[in-house]
Amino acid sequence: THFIPGILTTPADYSSYYDENFSSFAPCDNVDLKNFGQVFLPTLYSLVFILGFLGNGLVVCVLVKHRNQTNFTDICLFNLAVSDLVFVLTLPFYAHFSVVSKWTFGDFMCRFVSGCHYTGFFSSIFFIIVMTLDRYVLIIHPNTVGRYRTLRVGIAFTMVVWLLSFSVSLPTFIFTRVINESHGLSCGYDPDEEAERPYVPLATNILGLMVPLTVMVVCYCRIIPTLVNMRTAKKHRVVKLIIAIVVVFFLCWAPYNISIFLRFLFDKNLRLSITVTETIAYTHCCLNPILYAFVGQSVKFMKRAMHLLSQWLPGMRLPSTRDESDSSYVKNSTVSPSFNITSTFDM
Repeated sequence: THFIPGILTTPADYSSYYDENFSSFAPCDNVDLKNFGQVFLPTLYSLVFILGFLGNGLVVCVLVKHRNQTNFTDICLFNLAVSDLVFVLTLPFYAHFSVVSKWTFGDFMCRFVSGCHYTGFFSSIFFIIVMTLDRYVLIIHPNTVGRYRTLRVGIAFTMVVWLLSFSVSLPTFIFTRVINESHGLSCGYDPDEEAERPYVPLATNILGLMVPLTVMVVCYCRIIPTLVNMRTAKKHRVVKLIIAIVVVFFLCWAPYNISIFLRFLFDKNLRLSITVTETIAYTHCCLNPILYAFVGQSVKFMKRAMHLLSQWLPGMRLPSTRDESDSSYVKNSTVSPSFNITSTFDM
């Protein structure tokens, strides 16, 4: 039974989710599990949707409003926020499905929503990888940075990442379909060949966890010693931010990917485990704006966000922030041989 939106490899059927033997999860009984799924899943999907939409939407609006000062980092940050928006916009469909236990939106929307779900997921991961590699080159090889940190290269990277994300997600557009089950219509990944079924769990684990986590660990393990040896008051804050980025990513995605892989490998009943870890994993799209924008960016970015919010919410008092001119913001976003390395996380 497909139980995770667009992630597992068999048709979705929430009704049969509660029909199997869950004695290992005592004291819950089947009725409790059914109520758990029908209340817990839509509630969490809705919460992630609201927080993810507001946070990432604010990042997009700030960057669009100040697009005249756009730099390479802004392009990556903008696309990361758009990726998370694409991802969270699919959650209301799955929230509705988890409540009524049947798909009511037709075959086209079944393919489209599932494909967008995957495209948003992979593009978000890939842009995190690009931003990690960008920081690595900025700090470890600063003399070579000027060759690629241009708007033209940023746009080229953007096109490549979105094309790659779509290509990786293409099987879900093709093989996801509406299936007539005993309980009603369901929407799930249902390839024609048995050999194609492992694609989704393997792609999710390899491209969604192993590759980005490896890149982050390798790059940041080189970056942290460089920062620690610097004489700057900001180095401790930056090191803490780096650790937070890696730890949050691991805690959000590792349990979920491990559950998917174990279910695929041993064909065990891990539905409850996957449900819980899935909701934890999806919160990462809500944390990305905090880690990469409001904390990882400069005071100028926060000031711009607060100013935009004050325009939308009259009467809102802005927090005190030190003033930075737009020119200094752009200057700190470029690289010179003597640039402050910690500004890499303040752009």
